[in-house]
Amino acid sequence: MKLFDLFNLKGKVALVTGGGRGIGKFIATGLAEAGADVVLSSRKMKNLEAAAQEIATNYGVKVVPIACDMAKEEDIDALVKQALAVFPRIDILVNNSGATWGAPTLEFPLDKWDQLFNVNVRGVWILTQKIANVMKNQGGGNIINLSSVMGFRGSEEFAHPAVAYNSTKAAINLLTMNLAVKLAPYNIRVNAIAPGFFRTDMMAYIEKPEFKLAHDLTIQNIPLKRIGDIDDMKGLAVFLASDASSYITGHVVVVDGGMIAK
Repeated sequence: MKLFDLFNLKGKVALVTGGGRGIGKFIATGLAEAGADVVLSSRKMKNLEAAAQEIATNYGVKVVPIACDMAKEEDIDALVKQALAVFPRIDILVNNSGATWGAPTLEFPLDKWDQLFNVNVRGVWILTQKIANVMKNQGGGNIINLSSVMGFRGSEEFAHPAVAYNSTKAAINLLTMNLAVKLAPYNIRVNAIAPGFFRTDMMAYIEKPEFKLAHDLTIQNIPLKRIGDIDDMKGLAVFLASDASSYITGHVVVVDGGMIAK
């Protein structure tokens, strides 16, 4: 196969959760640019519709927005049903939907702990199990989970007062490796992307004036001395979604400007 053909996703269908903005939109944009049709989901239909129109217009692929709350199993069921009503198959699943919540560790509310695990882990598992069955029946597929550098480390209270978040992403790392082994007999690859600091709504707090110290320390701890953006994400996503990575499964790929290496 020629080099550029390895990265070609034309004829593929991708389902991207949390695809209306941020890293999910970055990834959906990259997959569409490589030729894939895309199903976008998130809770807010307004964001989805805007992202779908933008991506479809720019890249000439079919983009379908479907509202879904990943904390609700009935929403996940409806998402799968609606996606399969439009497309005959799902070749690529990107589990990007996620939530975070900040509060002092010794006062962190249990309901928020449960909420983060419901979205970041339970919802990912429910959707993955359903789509993996679709992929098994169609002869294979490709799953990409979104982890975080915070899934490998602890974090200072002043910089990242979100104790539950790190734990959910550590769970995603091991779920990725475990599913890669278990789903390999069905020709389903499972990998994860662990971003560092990217310019998204979720990380917008770090650029607020009251978090200047945290911002400056963050930049200081990134060898490349900058926050990540769309071009830093979409190439990696296309690589993992395409035949270019056909012998790679069970890995968590860190994209963090060198932060973990330091």
